[in-house]
Amino acid sequence: MADAHAHPGARPGTGNATGAVADAVTGAPERVPAHAAGMPAGVPSALARRYSWVATHGGAGATTLAAVYGGHDCGRDWPGAAAPRSVLLVARTHAAGLDAAVRAVETFRRGGAPAGLDLDAVVLVADAPGRLPRQLAQRVRPIEAVIDVYRVPWVPDWRLGDLSGRPPREAEPLARLTGAAGRRG
Repeated sequence: MADAHAHPGARPGTGNATGAVADAVTGAPERVPAHAAGMPAGVPSALARRYSWVATHGGAGATTLAAVYGGHDCGRDWPGAAAPRSVLLVARTHAAGLDAAVRAVETFRRGGAPAGLDLDAVVLVADAPGRLPRQLAQRVRPIEAVIDVYRVPWVPDWRLGDLSGRPPREAEPLARLTGAAGRRG
C-alpha cells in the first residue's frame, strides 16, 4: 500500500491483487522482525510491552481484543502519534480476512506503513467454531512464513458481548505476549 494514510487492509488499485500479494508474501526472503517474543510468565503486566491493535478489515475483532488483552484499539487506521508503535494486525480466519492480512503484512514488508511502526505479529480470530477448513489453513501458512501468528478461537461469550472472563486457554501465547496472562478473572 503506497498511501500511508489508507487503512492497513486496503486493496491496492481497483483489481483483486490477492494472488500477486500472496505470491509476494510467500516469496519473501526474510520474516518481518518480531521485536517482542513475549514477556516471561512472571513479568508483571505493568512492564509488558503495549500494543496497537490494527484491524485489517471491518469486523476483524480488534476492539474486542484490545478490551480483553489491553492495548490501544486503532480500528482500521494506523496508530496515531500517541498510540503504541508496536502493531498487532488483526484478521478473521475467513477467506476475505486472510486476504486482508496478507495485504497488510505486505504493506509493512514493502515499507508502506507509516515510519516508526513495528509489526510484531498477526492475530487471527476464528470466524466460526471448530477447526479451520483445509483450504483456509493452507492460506495461513504463507503468513506464518513471514511473521509470528497468534490464533484466537471462537469465544461464544464474546459474541454476546461478555468480555469479563479469562482469555481462552488456546490463546495463552497471546496473553503472555500482551501481558494479559493472569490479569483477568
